[in-house]
Amino acid sequence: MSTQVDETAPAADAPARRGRRGRRVALVVVLLVVLLVVSLGWLAVRAVQAAGALLDARSVVDRVQTAIDDRDTDTIVASVPAAQDATGRARSATSDPVWRLYEHAPWIGPQLRAVGTVSWALDDVTHDALPAVDAVAGLADGSALRRADGSIDVDALAAAAPRLHAAALATSAASDRVAGIDTEALVGPLADPVTQVRTALAKVDAQLAGADKVATLLPGMLGADGPRSYLFLALNSAELRSAGGIVGTVLQVAADDGHLSLGKERTTSELRALDEPVLPLTPAERELYGDQLGRWIQNASATPDFPRTAALITARWAADVGGHVDGVVATDPVAVKEVLGAVGKVRTGTGLTLEPSTFLRVLLSDTYRETANGPQADAVFSSVAGSIFGAVTSGKGTSQGLVAAVTEASSQGRVRVWSAHDDEQRVLAGTLVGGAFLSGAAPDATGVFLDDITTGKLDYYLRTTVGVECTASSRTATVRVTLAYDPPKDLADLPAYVLGTRPGEIPPGTLATRVVVYAPRGAELDSLTRDGDLVAGGQAVQDERSAVSTTAFLRAGETTTVSASVPVRNGRVTVWATPTLTAPGVAEHTCSG
Repeated sequence: MSTQVDETAPAADAPARRGRRGRRVALVVVLLVVLLVVSLGWLAVRAVQAAGALLDARSVVDRVQTAIDDRDTDTIVASVPAAQDATGRARSATSDPVWRLYEHAPWIGPQLRAVGTVSWALDDVTHDALPAVDAVAGLADGSALRRADGSIDVDALAAAAPRLHAAALATSAASDRVAGIDTEALVGPLADPVTQVRTALAKVDAQLAGADKVATLLPGMLGADGPRSYLFLALNSAELRSAGGIVGTVLQVAADDGHLSLGKERTTSELRALDEPVLPLTPAERELYGDQLGRWIQNASATPDFPRTAALITARWAADVGGHVDGVVATDPVAVKEVLGAVGKVRTGTGLTLEPSTFLRVLLSDTYRETANGPQADAVFSSVAGSIFGAVTSGKGTSQGLVAAVTEASSQGRVRVWSAHDDEQRVLAGTLVGGAFLSGAAPDATGVFLDDITTGKLDYYLRTTVGVECTASSRTATVRVTLAYDPPKDLADLPAYVLGTRPGEIPPGTLATRVVVYAPRGAELDSLTRDGDLVAGGQAVQDERSAVSTTAFLRAGETTTVSASVPVRNGRVTVWATPTLTAPGVAEHTCSG
């Protein structure tokens, strides 16, 4: 009996197997869909949590930013716990594994990464940087920074330095992370807040970096490690130079363990013009500023590079007066007005009563009406500088007021500092206070500097503004400086030395101002326009910067505008300018393309 095999059986089971496979695939698909829905739902929950936390954090950050602007350390300290709670919740929500997974998805990924980056950055700042404010808040209150005798407590500064340094590093890292977010990949409702956080972090980063440098440098510069000797330059804005005015009075200041005292003093009428420059000048310096830069001590501030000014001043002091110089400091009258506001009324040895509301008029207008010649005016300025210095070092005013005054003046480019100590100078050269426009770390900045060539004292009546206008492409921008001359009707009654000492070349009462524009390093600048017309002028290349100069002659009531086209770098135009009575020495503008 033979056995027959049913060869049709496997074929009959095939549909069943295919059915089972189909059901399994369908089940997997259903499970994936369910997982997707659940994960998206969970992601939505986390997004709501993150958004709520970030809104809370933004409210706190806005409050902290206002407090920083107002230098209200009490509010900053009080806001720290709420800020840490809000940013901690945002960080926790964006640290979820599901969130991290979806960060790699198309379109939604960049949105999630941006929220996560902002959350982590803000959390680092609130935990690692803001607490340092509490540690150093006492430096700016009424007593912690200054001793009872008015000297500066260098030990308190040194103790605060490590906390400030750690805070500055944390904020810098956070700012860099947020700056690296590609906002063009973000939806509008997210791009704008990210940009706002980026701007706020950059501002806090700059402020903490500045405080870090101050706390690091000041103890040594104030004599914590041994006596120091500085030259203090009182600039006179009635006759403009690049740094803010001619050098009026030179004071020698000794610093020893935070104690400041006056030493020798020289007016510019005592330090007369030389037959040859005190230091060799470069061809570019001669082209743009003439040999007066090195021959007349008043003109040492004509260069926009403060380390060069300091070198010229130090060489002249060594030749005429003698003695070791550890550094040079310069301030303009607006900076001194800020300090006067912190110390209150000051009575000078010549009988003047100085107060903030009338200081500039008394110093730069009334003095010239009431003195017959330059030496008499120099004596007034010398008395003013010495009297205000004495008020500060004797303990007048609060630390909080003085710190606020110096900080505000420094942020406007009205305070300049150079150190003869290489380690200190390397730090200073990278800051606005260092004033190293040509030799320092501001390669992308444009320069607009003013130099009075009237040889008079009429710039008290000059009003200046600096503006920036981006082109449609945002690859270039137009930088404009406007000069408006508005002297009094009795101008002709002022002393001859005030009206100008070049009557054969410049009519008395006419204001002549040389405008020098520098391009960012490596960029081209071959022409300027004045009131829309091309103008000819001196040209030079200085420290890899193209520079063009022109001279504007203004009669009473006239206005003129000098313009230049410059490249936009990293989406910004930064302008270093001559600080005047009406305009600061730095301007920032963002060009978005």
